[in-house]
Parts: sequence; structure tokens; C-alpha cells
Amino acid sequence: MPMLQLHIPDFVPLGTREMAFILATRLYETGKLSLGQAADLAGVSKRTFVELLGDYGVSLFNYAPGEIEQDFRNA
Repeated sequence: MPMLQLHIPDFVPLGTREMAFILATRLYETGKLSLGQAADLAGVSKRTFVELLGDYGVSLFNYAPGEIEQDFRNA
């Protein structure tokens, strides 16, 4: 597994756990990770990850407007 080492300046008010959660939410939001993979990266359960997504402005339902319209037509 690749390892990434970042040097975060002291003035950035984030702990390691919060930084991992931010990375996980962004990778989930962009479709690079599934919900379960993102939860694992963040170090929390799927349920906790889902509950915290809203705190970071990320929707659980990651659909583009065109995809929703297509799903509606298919229904």
C-alpha cells in the first residue's frame, strides 16, 4: 500500500484524524472511493461516515443532475 507523508504547518488547525476524514470525503465525493472504502480510510464505520458527510457538505447521493434525470426516465 502506498504511503503519503505530508508536512502540515502548525497554523493549520486540523488533527490527523480530521485530515484523513477530509481526504476520504473528497475521494468519495469524486467517485474515487466507494462508501465503504472511504469509511475505512477515515477510520470509522460506514454508519458514522454517512452521518458525518453532511458536516463536510458532501451528499450521500452522489448523482449528477443528468444521471437523476436519466434514472427518472428509466423508471
